[in-house]
Amino acid sequence: MAQGVPFAREYGGMLANRSFGGVQVCRTFYAKGQTGQQLLLGAYSSLMKEVHNGTVELHTRTEIEDIVIIDGRCRGVIAKNLVTGKLERYGAHAVCLATGGYGNTYFLSTNAMGCNCTAAVQAYRKGAYFANPCFVQIHPTCIPVHGDKQSKLTLMSESLRNDGRIWVPKNLEDAKKLQRGEIQGRDIPEEDRDYYLERRYPAFGNLVPRDVASRAAKERTDAGYGVNNTGLAVFLDFSEAFQRLGRKRVDERYGNLFDMYQEITDVDPHENPMMIFPAIHYTMGGLWVDYELQTSIKGLFALGECNFSDHGANRLGASALMQGLSDGYFVIPYTMQNYLSDQIQVPHIDTNAPEFDEAEKGVQAEIDRIYNIKGDESVDSIHKKLYHIMWDYVGMARNEAGLKKALAMLKDIRKEFNEHVRIPGDKEGLNTELDKAIHLRDFITMGELIAYDALERNESCGGHFREESQTEDGEAKRDDEHYMYVACWQYPGQEEVPPTLLKEPLNYQYIKVQVRNYKK
Repeated sequence: MAQGVPFAREYGGMLANRSFGGVQVCRTFYAKGQTGQQLLLGAYSSLMKEVHNGTVELHTRTEIEDIVIIDGRCRGVIAKNLVTGKLERYGAHAVCLATGGYGNTYFLSTNAMGCNCTAAVQAYRKGAYFANPCFVQIHPTCIPVHGDKQSKLTLMSESLRNDGRIWVPKNLEDAKKLQRGEIQGRDIPEEDRDYYLERRYPAFGNLVPRDVASRAAKERTDAGYGVNNTGLAVFLDFSEAFQRLGRKRVDERYGNLFDMYQEITDVDPHENPMMIFPAIHYTMGGLWVDYELQTSIKGLFALGECNFSDHGANRLGASALMQGLSDGYFVIPYTMQNYLSDQIQVPHIDTNAPEFDEAEKGVQAEIDRIYNIKGDESVDSIHKKLYHIMWDYVGMARNEAGLKKALAMLKDIRKEFNEHVRIPGDKEGLNTELDKAIHLRDFITMGELIAYDALERNESCGGHFREESQTEDGEAKRDDEHYMYVACWQYPGQEEVPPTLLKEPLNYQYIKVQVRNYKK
């Protein structure tokens, strides 16, 4: 509210709430169907106010390439000016990373294309522990993949599941006709529709958590009931809501989302059901931090999605809002004081120190190495191969054989990158392909971390589902006796060596740990 976000209100002026996946009460503040966008606009506006007041210095088109450690403490960063291509040095008594998650390891995700994990992975290489990387959230309501030329996927708000009903045909022949384009969703009568979430989870229906809804969609499409030409889509239908509430009332809630869907797909959701399918959306894993948000490197702090701290194995809707508020408003302004309290005698950090020289030389040498490979494959072509490995073997459902195969294939991908990637253009100045190649180098490392963690954690928990650990009816089966810990991974010093696993036990004193049941 302080940032000017126009949250929805009731008629009497009170803030309005609505349901989200995984809960049976209205607990979530919202701004029509674009809460995330409005939060970004509010954050940007507040940031620019501080820039205007001179309290914040903004460096646009600049990316962190490495952190600088002096006497065991993080004392600055090496950054790359993406316009000039020059490396720049910034010294500080402490460094805060708020660089987001690693969802773009999978190439196709709902994240912005510029999102990358380079800063976090470089911190990992310098000694920061990386925690729970296998906990990746897959969002069930995204516009399906429609070809091999896409560079990202579009998220349709989870709010749509409040009134939209998810279904596939009951009859396999109807599904085949849909896949061949012979009929449309509206042509299938009500009695021949399988509202599978309502059937399987009568207590929560279409508002089951995201991981449950995503796996259920995968199960139906794997069985051949997909509804588009690829067989990788299910319907999200508002026909019942139009009849119950009227088109005008429904449009007041979701009209902007209907418009966006029609712009992208050329299908009117008023006339034909939406098609949706799960996609990578959020990463619960991240840099390990303590209760003061400090990583295992003194003076290096991690906030938001780039740390592991708040979501555990699963993220429910709007939880990133909670983490952003808690980390940014209520934690770091106070815990940073604790760290800086004994640093008052430390003079301004000299960016001409030998440690800065060494870090910058290392970054420049790596840029030179990647640029000078001069192979025969584009960055995107290799990244797409990484995507298929990650989605097929380290995606919604994982198993031991698939994860071991993925790790072997990831080693081949790294070799292919190091021998065949080609960077067009000049090394100096603006070169987006060079920047993408740097990101891909780190995505490959991140992919290995996810796979190692998923292989080690032989249980199903939240966003991590092991096929060996499920109930008779296909639900996730936790193993609290053997896996009640945070998995922290330590860099071994070189990429070809498996990382070292450190375990931080989870000790719950005030709550009873139990399995949630979404069926009753």
